[in-house]
Amino acid sequence: MTAKVFALDTKPGIQRDGTKFDMDFYTSGKWVRFQRGRPRKMGGYRLFTQYLAGPSRGIYIDPRNEYSNVYNGYSNGMQVLPISNTGAGTGITDFVLSDFTANANNLWQFDAIYDAFGTGNANLIAHPGQNLTAIDSNVDTSVLYGDINGTTMGACGVFTAVGATATSTTITLVAANALIGAGQSVTGTNIAPGTTVVSVSTVSVVISIAATGTAGSITFTFNNNISVSGGAVVLHPYLFVYGDNGLLKNTGPNNVNDWVSATSNETNVSSTKIVKGLPVRGGSNAPSGLFWSLDSLIRVSYAPTTVTTGVTSSSFYWRYDIISSQSSILSSQSVIEYDGIYYWCGVDRFLMYGGTVKEVPNNFNQNYFFDNLNYNQRQKVWAQKVPRFGEIWWFFPSGDNEECNDAVIYNTREQVWYDAGEADGVRRSAGYFSQIYQYPISAEWEPVEVGAINTLSITTAGTSYTNGTYVNYALTGGAGSSATANITVAGGQVTVVTIQVRGTGYALGDILTAALPVGSGFFLRVDTLMTYTNLWQHEIGVDKISGSVVGAIESFFETNDLGLVAGGPSQPQMVGDNQWLRLERVEPDFRQEGDMSLVVTGRPYAQADDEESDPYVFAPDTHKIDMKEQRRELRLRFTSNVQGGDYQMGRVLLSADTGDVRGY
Repeated sequence: MTAKVFALDTKPGIQRDGTKFDMDFYTSGKWVRFQRGRPRKMGGYRLFTQYLAGPSRGIYIDPRNEYSNVYNGYSNGMQVLPISNTGAGTGITDFVLSDFTANANNLWQFDAIYDAFGTGNANLIAHPGQNLTAIDSNVDTSVLYGDINGTTMGACGVFTAVGATATSTTITLVAANALIGAGQSVTGTNIAPGTTVVSVSTVSVVISIAATGTAGSITFTFNNNISVSGGAVVLHPYLFVYGDNGLLKNTGPNNVNDWVSATSNETNVSSTKIVKGLPVRGGSNAPSGLFWSLDSLIRVSYAPTTVTTGVTSSSFYWRYDIISSQSSILSSQSVIEYDGIYYWCGVDRFLMYGGTVKEVPNNFNQNYFFDNLNYNQRQKVWAQKVPRFGEIWWFFPSGDNEECNDAVIYNTREQVWYDAGEADGVRRSAGYFSQIYQYPISAEWEPVEVGAINTLSITTAGTSYTNGTYVNYALTGGAGSSATANITVAGGQVTVVTIQVRGTGYALGDILTAALPVGSGFFLRVDTLMTYTNLWQHEIGVDKISGSVVGAIESFFETNDLGLVAGGPSQPQMVGDNQWLRLERVEPDFRQEGDMSLVVTGRPYAQADDEESDPYVFAPDTHKIDMKEQRRELRLRFTSNVQGGDYQMGRVLLSADTGDVRGY
């Protein structure tokens, strides 16, 4: 046995860019992270539900009464799932959405706005923008809001007021309404389509209408037409919306329907579309926010000032600063804040903002990311953080994949990069980081079931049915199976059908019915479908847990070249010895659960094919692994792939010497 013992001291991080022979860092890995400069297995994940509507295109979490509400936006709608830290849930509830259009391109942005007056009321804000296939899409859609504890949402900026048409051009309100201002649409009895508010005086709203006055109280609906292509964000207590041509528009304080008060504003701050907004620390100019357009970064701050020109004074409340006009953004979902620093993907590099815009240096996998990215699916790139380990993850679709199948990871604590190695755990379309809820949540994009009924309509109400409500009746017909519904009959006809079990395998346009007592002629049509996907709780345990089924998660890492021609183990620079390296013993130093394996690999030249050894399996109590392996350029690959398997590497020792093969 050789007397020469070396410590394995490969530098932390996985370097995909460049050549293996030119690396001081780990050359490959899967489902492995770095802590204290050493590799350790990433955490496991546990299934919450396999009935999440998907693929998810946006997830938001809000803690409520020992549960965290998980809000999920998908192409055809939105739903909520309350979950606890133990993984218990109370079932999925679908939202009833007004002013919403189902569309395959819907990409959701969420936020919440709270009552500044201490009532405890809060509203959920949601914007389903049709941006999934084109970040610069100019399709405007309504910004929605609703009670954060409820399951209904409608358009922001729409409200009612009671009054009467006093003349052919005037509405007189019962009481003054500070939410009404010029430019709003107004509908109601004797109001012609397309009518807008011209001006407001005291308790009267002066408008142009075609009809004459009508006696009695009338409820009028006023609409601020808050429809944008970009999204929405809360800079408490103000709601901002944004979109094409640098549009920024905000409410007055603490009211999503107030778009006319003094502090509300509308302006254009860029020539290109604004795609993302986040709050930022503003100090004396709070609230403040950052807004990303396609080519610039803008800071908005509350900074009330009064400007006097002659005898005229004007008040201004918001300041708009261009932080960078030479920036870029790859995806509206790629921005994330980590401890006051904002990180995002540009179109060709990684960027950060902490007072100024800077590039995040990445010599590990920048080429790996941008060269392999399916650029046609750029809007599916999304960011998540794992503060427990100091990580920011960017999930992305590589090659010709249309959904995310890999992730690059920046460890802010270790200042290194690595990736997930295309592990199954990154096949996710959306998620949310751990906050009050202990664990990160992410939604898998791969379908569990397809062809579930999302919405249907009554095509024929039928006749002679017995009045009443028929609970959980089976629906028959069509291409699918197992769907049930609650069916209400009034006047001998079916009046309401509420889907209970959505079933699987149905097709658009399928005609269904139900065997109700007596009567005949009732038929339904399937209008929209949904796909079921899995929702996972990450960083829990070490296995993939789906109900009672527990599966192993493969995790491995591979060192840099350790051969003598590369300087030898633990040597920082080449010494140029043209000798083979013979490895005779490895002394494992792991905090380890379950068996692991070690494979020795290497080649005679940098561009020659690798030759791998058989696996050397070692247990947690293995003291040493004896072998006789030699390569001119030699690497070690450690793998854990057993149920319950886990590891953290320490200081592994190698007994190695010059090989007995003549140098080249």
